[in-house]
Amino acid sequence: MLTTMQKHHIKYLNFHKGQSLRSIAKDTGHNFRTIRKYAQETDFNLPEKKKKGRPSKLDPVKPIIDTWLKEDLSRPVKQRHTAKRIYDRLCSEHGDIFNAKERTVRSYVSAKKKELYGEKEGYLPLEHPPGEAQADFGEIVMIEKGHKIKGYELILSFPYSNGCYPQVFKGQNQECLLTGLKDIFEHIKRVPKTIWFDNLSAAVAGIGEHGDRKLVDQFNRFALHYNFQPQFCTPGQGHEKGHVENKVGYSRRNFFVPEPEFDEIEEFNQGLFAVAEKDHHRMHYRKERQISELLKEDINAMLPLPEKTFDIGRLVKATADKYGKIKYDNNIYSIAPQVAKKELWVKSTAHRVEILDEQYRSLINHRRLYGHGREAMNWIPYLSTLAKRPNALKYTAFYRDLPDPWQEYLAAADYDEKKKGLNLLIRILTETDMDTATKCLFESMDAGPADAETILLSYRRLTEPEYHDFLPLISAGINSAVIYTPDLKCYDEFLKAGVGR
Repeated sequence: MLTTMQKHHIKYLNFHKGQSLRSIAKDTGHNFRTIRKYAQETDFNLPEKKKKGRPSKLDPVKPIIDTWLKEDLSRPVKQRHTAKRIYDRLCSEHGDIFNAKERTVRSYVSAKKKELYGEKEGYLPLEHPPGEAQADFGEIVMIEKGHKIKGYELILSFPYSNGCYPQVFKGQNQECLLTGLKDIFEHIKRVPKTIWFDNLSAAVAGIGEHGDRKLVDQFNRFALHYNFQPQFCTPGQGHEKGHVENKVGYSRRNFFVPEPEFDEIEEFNQGLFAVAEKDHHRMHYRKERQISELLKEDINAMLPLPEKTFDIGRLVKATADKYGKIKYDNNIYSIAPQVAKKELWVKSTAHRVEILDEQYRSLINHRRLYGHGREAMNWIPYLSTLAKRPNALKYTAFYRDLPDPWQEYLAAADYDEKKKGLNLLIRILTETDMDTATKCLFESMDAGPADAETILLSYRRLTEPEYHDFLPLISAGINSAVIYTPDLKCYDEFLKAGVGR
């Protein structure tokens, strides 16, 4: 078969030079029929490959794969399914109809992705001695208590073993960075000798003329406390810590697709350690050993934990406004009306904000807010003031947030009953929660019109087991056949004692 260049030469001699076919055959030494074929040929497209007619093992799950990939179009680019992740999900979620090999899935996903958005990613392996680590943040989407929010994964990776541990946060501030590192240190019970970072503001306050870093005070103390050596990349040269950048992408695709869901972020982070360690039971891409084995060598080369843990937190002064609230990090936190216009201390961690008085005594503790213009409101300190002016209740956000049964009870109550009910609600919320308060209210309503006294009896019966010996079941109702029979033996003993007198 002639090459493309030979075919082009025949066309050129015949069409452009006017040379006869026999002359071309004589000059080139090719058969006359061959010269005639290519001189007269007008279509040089590659022939279409015929599709095989037999069904694919992927046919039952192709609609599922297509749905996942189409859903990915509304997700951040870095948090979409890879072929490996799709294969794993098909095995675990659709094993009853799926029995194809991973390479079959890879081939189909590659073609489908090109059809949808044509993306391809590549990774660069690096070599490092055991005992070193790299740290970086990556953006993800996560679902907290049913609400989709933007989050960040902090990855501490170990280039020697190719292992890593992720932790998720709602921000990339100093408290999040140090909390993630500290929790990972405590989990592996060791500290890397050297950790590489970007020049992130959570660690670096500034870069001098000769590249000297001025470290943020708490970060510097944290590094000294745990005795590791922080190293920083040349500005704009993130590839100097390419291992962790690859791990950020790997973790996002394999641990956070689909979006992780949780109610408590601290509890979810503890579970991530097991997820990471399960992933370590695979072969290193080059060393032909399991990552879990290499990670043991990594950890053995690290430093021991210090005897005392490091207290992470930022302490700043703030002044409460006339409503007894303070503004911190662009968000509002409630305290109490009694502290209006007073100077206070705010201690913030990755997940909590605690308000302290001038003597550093704790006043209130809130879950930390991220974003701008949000408000954390704890109404309990305000209810005492509200109980003194119960008629103002219906104009508050607290009233609108109450469960419907409590709104109905307080709306129907007169002035005195409303005061009693609010004071009782303060007690129940201080000792337990709103679910308990509502359960007590429901039980009182079953016995008839609810009031503060019957709600209190229900509450004591539910929370103090000894009350079962003294109270009939209120929930049985007014017309119930339940009869309480008192124990009169104690009176018999009194009578015997007085007989001889």
